[in-house]
Amino acid sequence: MIENLPPCPKCSCEYTYEMNALVVCPECGHEWVPAAEGSAEGGGAAGERVVKDSVGNVLQDGDAVVVVKALKVKGSPSGIKAGTKVRGIRLVDGVDGHDIDCKIDGFGAMQLKSSVVKKA
Repeated sequence: MIENLPPCPKCSCEYTYEMNALVVCPECGHEWVPAAEGSAEGGGAAGERVVKDSVGNVLQDGDAVVVVKALKVKGSPSGIKAGTKVRGIRLVDGVDGHDIDCKIDGFGAMQLKSSVVKKA
């Protein structure tokens, strides 16, 4: 239970009350989650997706990464070896967890999972 309930963000009523996980205003009927409101104000980019590598570093477009695990590639007799450096990645909303779009020398364009790379 929250000891000091925040006033209503719509009408500034100070007589708000808690109902389950929500805070409710009795005057205007507005309902909100107090934790979500605080993070949205301080965060700045609340809706932005964060992609992290295998050790927890945040990745951004244009970063260089190193493959940490040997990967098999369909249609290729040899796969991608661990330690292969990939430059200029692009973060995408890929299919089946493949959230990095990149170009690897000797293989061409492909998508990788962020869980198999480490920021260089």
